[in-house]
Amino acid sequence: MTEVIGVRFRESGKIYFFNPLNYEVEAGDNVIVETARGMEYGKVVYGRREIDEKKMNSQIKPIIRKATAADDERQQRNKDKCKDAFDICLKKIAKHNLEMKLIEAEYTFDNNKLLFYFTADGRVDFRELVKDLASVFRTRIELRQIGVRDETKIVGGIGICGRELCCHSYLSDFAPVSIKMAKEQSLSLNPTKISGVCGRLMCCLNNEEATYEYLNERCPNVGDHVRVPSGLKGEVASVNVLRQTVKVVVTNDAEEKEIEEYKVEELNFRPKRHRDKNKMSAEEIKEMKELEALERQEKSEGKSKLDD
Repeated sequence: MTEVIGVRFRESGKIYFFNPLNYEVEAGDNVIVETARGMEYGKVVYGRREIDEKKMNSQIKPIIRKATAADDERQQRNKDKCKDAFDICLKKIAKHNLEMKLIEAEYTFDNNKLLFYFTADGRVDFRELVKDLASVFRTRIELRQIGVRDETKIVGGIGICGRELCCHSYLSDFAPVSIKMAKEQSLSLNPTKISGVCGRLMCCLNNEEATYEYLNERCPNVGDHVRVPSGLKGEVASVNVLRQTVKVVVTNDAEEKEIEEYKVEELNFRPKRHRDKNKMSAEEIKEMKELEALERQEKSEGKSKLDD
């Protein structure tokens, strides 16, 4: 077992583990560490804890030091310089007439590298732009193309729920989201209703997926035939998944149809069967195809490129 601390380099960014050595470091402190990008300034989000080093994908590096007041000032100066670098890069992009949208500029703590994050519809030949920027800033330049989900994570915003976007406020990584999750939760398959600000399927579809999977397995589908406690056979009219109740249309002895509500455990029925795609309406099939296109785009973008 190895003692480590968890460090973040940006708000709601990926958490990396480092060896705290003999430094007295607690959650909320700032530290200076060595990374693949060079020397970096990060915030401790997890205090000392022990983990099995065999389960780590890479070797755990030690921290260089606990951040001093001078380090804090330097980090602030770097942030101020990033704003100027962003404006200069915008002008250079316009000068070279490149079809790209600049999202953010970022200096490493030691100023050995300046990164520019951008989005574009396709591949961009920015070799001349890199040379131009290198002559201005006199440091290593890296232009990194990111996806729309990363762009939204950086910029932030308000979701349709009225709260700050999950990816910007607390999600450290993007969990895979699929159409199956929307169907499992009986949500509208209209892409405009289950897509986020980024235009991809909303990350929050993943939040309650496990609960809905468990509850749905216990319930029949609308239209299924079930046997109620009295022994009569009926057809399911509606299902309340969260309350685990089912409304059933039954025909009584007087040949009259009645709607009765039962608890799921009171009913006798066959295991749940999935809805046949052939029984979907033309509008539903169209919406499904649009969602499948969104899902393919999401998979093609891959994992976040902010923390590489």
